[in-house]
Amino acid sequence: MPLEEHYSLKKHNTFGVEACARYFAPIRQMEELEELLIADLWKSMPTLVLGEGSNILFTRDVDGLVLKNEIKGIAVIRETADEVWLKVGGGENWHRFVMFCVGNQYAGVENLALIPGSVGASPVQNIGAYGVEVKEVIEKVVAWHLETHELLHFSNADCAFGYRDSVFKHAYQGRLMIVWVVFRLSKHPVFHTEYAALREELERMGVKTLSLKAISEAVIRIRTRKLPDPAKIGNAGSFFKNPQIPLAQYQALKQQFPDLPSFPVHADSVKIPAAWLIEQCGWKGYREGDAGVHSQQALVLVNYGKATGKQILDLSERIRQSVHERFGVWLEREVNVW
Repeated sequence: MPLEEHYSLKKHNTFGVEACARYFAPIRQMEELEELLIADLWKSMPTLVLGEGSNILFTRDVDGLVLKNEIKGIAVIRETADEVWLKVGGGENWHRFVMFCVGNQYAGVENLALIPGSVGASPVQNIGAYGVEVKEVIEKVVAWHLETHELLHFSNADCAFGYRDSVFKHAYQGRLMIVWVVFRLSKHPVFHTEYAALREELERMGVKTLSLKAISEAVIRIRTRKLPDPAKIGNAGSFFKNPQIPLAQYQALKQQFPDLPSFPVHADSVKIPAAWLIEQCGWKGYREGDAGVHSQQALVLVNYGKATGKQILDLSERIRQSVHERFGVWLEREVNVW
């Protein structure tokens, strides 16, 4: 197993910002992880687990060990006439996994096509799009505890999933590497087309009969059109979560801002789009040096070339402050900051 010193992380984060790891190790098998971490050297050193770097903003170097999750593999471990269980390596590319499922007619993740990142990161964020969250298809998460050197098994309930949230972002933050995820998928699709943008795209495509392939293709087209390609312009997708606010607060804001969009969550709470709030504050298309807000999607902060992580973070804080001043709502980052 190669262990690199003073290793550049620029190509390992989709913002494309410069950062250096004191030590860097790609992990392709769990046994490599066990063998590496047994050394006393790492016990007093910060450790960062990195997937595809699509949800992290580096504002400083990592004066410690970076473990790059490259554990691969997709295997059928159980199957019935109606369902299939897949054991998937945490280092698998998420979109490739979705396309594998679509190609084999395994339903449940087609609405999550083209989300950047790895399979191992999907339960951490409880990734979601177009009316579907990954928690709906996760049966189990298997993770290696970096401190106790134990293999832990988390049921769906153990994961404590919430909106872009899970137990892995709280009690276990920075303490685990997710080595496998077990997904329970259906052979009888139930199509989720509640979102108007998805229905409109399917109409534009001339789709008469819904299929997993049609849904995934529509999602890919929408995301390609709306979101910048990290290979061309540095970004980590949505930088902020859509805030969920009490119904009474929403009703008061609606009186002041009649065009305020919303999505019902519960009887007493409403979700409002962060992109709309940011755009109303005049940030869409804003640029300061090489740090900016994307011209087509106000929820996406971008690196036009040589922005530092701190410059992008500072811009995000100014955006949060301006949204709070105007709407009384604090935006919460979706992107992890190191």
